[in-house]
Amino acid sequence: MLDRPKSQAVETDPSAWPPEVELILSAMDAVHDPSSPDRRTRSRMTFRARADLRLFSDAPDAPPWEIYTRDCDDRGLGFITPHRLPLGYGGTLEILTPRGQRSTIDCTLFRCREAVPGWYEGALHFNRAQWMFDPKT
Repeated sequence: MLDRPKSQAVETDPSAWPPEVELILSAMDAVHDPSSPDRRTRSRMTFRARADLRLFSDAPDAPPWEIYTRDCDDRGLGFITPHRLPLGYGGTLEILTPRGQRSTIDCTLFRCREAVPGWYEGALHFNRAQWMFDPKT
């Protein structure tokens, strides 16, 4: 079993996050070249929040996986985490929406790869569209 911290309240205040989170997210944003063609067919908005991910494969009493979001749209979000997560697994995400409402969303993990030593970047797909994350609203 992997060692994970106990769950904390979902947090949108970056000052309460580990200092390396903002550094990694800023570096990832700086690497993005706006002149390069974007493969995404949907527009995304920057969205920074700490969230808890519970995978259906986790033991019932296991604490959630802690993730830090990077960007989102109504179909999913990008994140970083200090945990290597198993691809293809479904679960629930507990997060504060851009309007500050606590929400639990069914999702599937479809990417998790090492970004820097000890940190992974990944993406979650929402099983149903989540209008509160639509950049056009």
